[in-house]
Amino acid sequence: MKVLVTGVKGQLGYDAVNELKLRGHEAVGVDIEEMDITDAASVNKVIKNVKPDAVIHCAAWTAVDAAEDNEEKVRQVNAKGTENIALACKSIDCKLLYISTDYIFNGCGDKPWLPDCEDYKPLNVYGQTKLEGEIAVSELLKKYFIVRIAWAFGKNGNNFIKTMLKLGKSHGTLKVVNDQIGTPTYTYDLARLLTDMIETDKYGIYHATNEGGYISWFDFAKEIFAQAGYFVNVIPVSTAEYGLSKAARPFNSRLDKSKLVENGFKPLPTWQNALKRYLKELGEYNAD
Repeated sequence: MKVLVTGVKGQLGYDAVNELKLRGHEAVGVDIEEMDITDAASVNKVIKNVKPDAVIHCAAWTAVDAAEDNEEKVRQVNAKGTENIALACKSIDCKLLYISTDYIFNGCGDKPWLPDCEDYKPLNVYGQTKLEGEIAVSELLKKYFIVRIAWAFGKNGNNFIKTMLKLGKSHGTLKVVNDQIGTPTYTYDLARLLTDMIETDKYGIYHATNEGGYISWFDFAKEIFAQAGYFVNVIPVSTAEYGLSKAARPFNSRLDKSKLVENGFKPLPTWQNALKRYLKELGEYNAD
């Protein structure tokens, strides 16, 4: 199978290309230099030249706070860019797998969001534009997967774990919010699931994060330092106490992943196990 992966320089795009190649697929990774997703002509040219059997669309504007001051730019990337890709996929009748986010919901309550729930009320520009991307995919295509994730971390790019490790080297005490609840997603594990998916025709909307239960960012930070062997005093604070960010954040990022098993897909390992493997990859895991 030939698969085109957008956003190859990012955390997930990088891992997706590697996993595809490991499975013997022909993976073609592109970033903005090779294909500007906001330019329909660029997208059409690349996709018609590559002629992929499937596209895994990872490229996105993910800087949540910066999105608030750049709404139209973000919409061009997350909504219009995704529409351009969907139209190009439709023209050659290939599968599309679109990566989305829990931010399409309002983040209220304490019940896990179901994949087929349509109670969409994004809290910020990032969530709204990712939802618009979802709508474009679902309205234009029949052969599509929409996979919503949360709290992603991987080898490429910045993430919460890298930030905590950096701060932990220079701070003995850190305040971390304890009222935003979800589950991390290791892009290495996710890439394996995405490859499983595109090898099938079990289309639809899915939620995919690591197993291991729902936690707060405070819980996550404590486990990061415990596994890395850092002696940092982590103090739990509310989002209000921590201070307002430019973009509102969801309190409830719990995603129900039962649909994966129902459709024969293997769930991701626990986030605790994923963290251990990731820290080993970074050379930060403390076995003692």
